[in-house]
Amino acid sequence: MSEPGSARVTRNPSKKAPPLHALTLGALGIVFGDIGTSPLYALREAFSELSGLQVTTGHVHGVVSLIIWSLLFVISLKYLVVMLRANNRGEGGILALVALLGPWQQARDQRSHLLLVLLGLLGAALLYGDSTITPAISVLSAIEGLAMPAPQLAHWSMPLAMAALVALFAVQSRGSTRVGALFGPVMLFWFLVVGALGLAGIIRHPMILQALDPQWGISFLTHSPKQGFFTLGAVFLAVTGAEALYADMGHFGARPIRLAWIVVVLPALILNYLGQGAMLLSKEGAAQHPFFALAPAWALYPLIGLATLAAIIASQAVITSAFSLTRQAVQLDVLPRMKIQQTSSESYGQIYVPLVNWLLLLATVGLVIGFGDSGSLAGAYGIAVSANMVITTILVLFLRKVFGSSAWWVLPCACGFFVIDAAFFLANGIKVAYGGWYPLSVATVLMVIMSTWRRGRQLLRERLQPASEPLQTFIQRLQQEPPVRVPGIAVFLTASPPWTPPMLQHHLEYNRALQEQVILLTVQVAGVPRVPASKRLEWHSFGEGVHGVLVRYGFNQAVNVPVALRLAEETHGIRLDLESVTYYVGRETMIPSAEKPGMALWREHLFAFLARNALSAAAYYGIPPEHVVELGIQVEL
Repeated sequence: MSEPGSARVTRNPSKKAPPLHALTLGALGIVFGDIGTSPLYALREAFSELSGLQVTTGHVHGVVSLIIWSLLFVISLKYLVVMLRANNRGEGGILALVALLGPWQQARDQRSHLLLVLLGLLGAALLYGDSTITPAISVLSAIEGLAMPAPQLAHWSMPLAMAALVALFAVQSRGSTRVGALFGPVMLFWFLVVGALGLAGIIRHPMILQALDPQWGISFLTHSPKQGFFTLGAVFLAVTGAEALYADMGHFGARPIRLAWIVVVLPALILNYLGQGAMLLSKEGAAQHPFFALAPAWALYPLIGLATLAAIIASQAVITSAFSLTRQAVQLDVLPRMKIQQTSSESYGQIYVPLVNWLLLLATVGLVIGFGDSGSLAGAYGIAVSANMVITTILVLFLRKVFGSSAWWVLPCACGFFVIDAAFFLANGIKVAYGGWYPLSVATVLMVIMSTWRRGRQLLRERLQPASEPLQTFIQRLQQEPPVRVPGIAVFLTASPPWTPPMLQHHLEYNRALQEQVILLTVQVAGVPRVPASKRLEWHSFGEGVHGVLVRYGFNQAVNVPVALRLAEETHGIRLDLESVTYYVGRETMIPSAEKPGMALWREHLFAFLARNALSAAAYYGIPPEHVVELGIQVEL
């Protein structure tokens, strides 16, 4: 969870919105890739050798019933009805939700605000762990189908999966506009095939329709509580992808996503899981690959090819969601600045983050080599997503106060969701020894990095504060002791508008001169996805040629300072010759110290390492390097 950002049909406010059917088709290709490929392995894992669950009528009916009703409660009710309403001006995802709740909660309780932030960071860290598992398990599950028609090719599953994954990550830098146009039609065809195969299985053994009765699931859990609890971990695999659904709502809107789910995805999945259950009861040995057992022999190779393509599409959605999650985290200042490339001039959501791309590739290929097959990977899959769902439900509890007294329904819904999510999380907790340790380890490392970066940035501001003086004091000093003024415009980036940047004071102290026009520019990331150009820039004049400029961006927007300054002429009638602008950017050198209160020494060393390797402020803010002057400052942490 994934978070948004990919080869999506992104809505551009300057253009006419795409029609509903186009958005719905796009949602099929991006939003439902993960959920749509779950039939490849979900029911299979419930009856795997590791689970020890025998193929009996009661067990098959019970597990299929649990899967169907999990889809109805978790996806249809929690996410389609409730969570899609909990959007931050149209954007979804856990960081967007925290950004929505943050200002409201901070104004009331600092401790609970900190808890919200930490929960959001943990949820984001868990989604990164999931982003490495989804491509590996999806592609492996599809290619392992080769063992059905050609057992001698079974040992080729791993190298073929690795080749497909390397190729997938290698083309990310080119963007996915053209390929993305095919995602919707391909996934529509996939769901039609999935539904048709399931229907054929039902016709073969129509008694499986009894599994639509929730009593079968309840009976399975009550009569075999230990086995039933263990099996919930496999049942949960059918609903993985729900967080990606929530995160992607900003690119399509709630209505297309709901329409695609109700009309296409849900019927196809229910038919397929019923069909797989029918095959388990009517065909001996079907438990090894119940999905591929639905297909006639002549259709196996085309079905394996289609399944592989669907798995790649599901992987693409997860990868690009990780890119967008990274951009949000950088904008919200919980990750260091890093290179983010726009891969489309028309669709803002299409970005490429090189560092994240290659780290995901290394992790995904490492998972394929380390676990060897999709069955082993299933042990690692689920715990991160289930933990994230629990966090999302906890955050939903705060929405009751955000929405007001009219949202009385939030509390009972959240309590019901929490019971279900907690049950899935505890069931997946059994997987820790079988691979679940991996996403938890990834989440722990990333949580440490994000919390250290956030705390380190706060400490940096506190350490620099004594070196600053109130802006009005600085203006008075300019009036009393006017320096030599030279032609040009100096722009100083500052995070504290009421205070004079230390860079400006150093510049004046050592150069004994100052440009005729001085702009103190502060970039502020608002708790909304996008800030319109008309509201992006605030201009204040303080006298003596010193001006303060506040530039606001949404957490889903790329920052470009020169472009923002051009708005001064349009919105404030102020003409600026950008060719004569010199940008002064601070380059802080962190010196870890055990003497001052702050963080543990090892965390200070980690923060210093992250700061040294972060993308420079000039590059991140889109400032031309030939117009930049960097001023170094040593800061003792």
